[in-house]
Amino acid sequence: MRSGTVAVIGRANAGKSTLINVLVGEKVAIVSPKPQTTRDRILGILTRETHQIVFVDTPGIYRQRNALTDVMMKTTETTSRDVDAILFVLDGHEGVKEGDADLIKKYASLGVPLLVAFTKIDIMPKENIPAELKKLADAGVEEDIYPVSARKGTNLKKLEEGIAAMLPEGEPIFPEDVVSDRSEKFMVAELMREKILLKYDQEIPHGVAVIVNTFERRENGTYEVNLDIVCEKPNHKAILIGKQGRALKEVASFARKDMEKFLGAKVFLTVYVKVREDWRDSTRFLKEFGYGEE
Repeated sequence: MRSGTVAVIGRANAGKSTLINVLVGEKVAIVSPKPQTTRDRILGILTRETHQIVFVDTPGIYRQRNALTDVMMKTTETTSRDVDAILFVLDGHEGVKEGDADLIKKYASLGVPLLVAFTKIDIMPKENIPAELKKLADAGVEEDIYPVSARKGTNLKKLEEGIAAMLPEGEPIFPEDVVSDRSEKFMVAELMREKILLKYDQEIPHGVAVIVNTFERRENGTYEVNLDIVCEKPNHKAILIGKQGRALKEVASFARKDMEKFLGAKVFLTVYVKVREDWRDSTRFLKEFGYGEE
């Protein structure tokens, strides 16, 4: 049996989390079209009879602007050096951009086996694919490239086999029924943050953290969840709450339904919005909110 860890690396919004969710067959990472959706290392575990692939979903490669993105990029760089293989995810719909080949070669130079997933081919003209892949070859990228679509399932089996072939022989790292290393409490907070990212526009979602104060399972099987949405400015708080609290009620209802689906039980959700100015540049708040911790 082949078994090992695979760092999933690429630019923000390349489709890393979506690809992992589809390969694993469960939602282990939140998804939105905005940068900074993934902030931590999250494991997604795919187990077959012949192999176990432990995907490590990392924050997207993103221009650093504050202490939070600094922590995120450090997480990505550290992870890439501490795995058995690297899956570099390139947004095929966006096409090969300046610097993409250099990024791939940078990670390939670490001495860790690497392959490239060229994603979102279902929403790009098929006739453009060969020309885009030729750009990488002409730039000196020698690693195997798999054009895939997570949404349509195109070439995912071949990609999985290619990843497994890079892994060493060994026993499974996790039991076969485990799909993620993250707790239910962590996923509840992430589901809330995902819905905020999807509902609100511009800068507000980037400056939001979700802190779970209470996560308890009652004797009747239902869950009580009390959480805070932390933003950076008073006017952001007003927008998050909305007129007569409508926006907050809507996003909380949206999140609660996904929480109930994830937990398989009724959820009683209480949500508050708090302001912590410039928390993304505060070492104290980053530590308090759990960013950068292993």
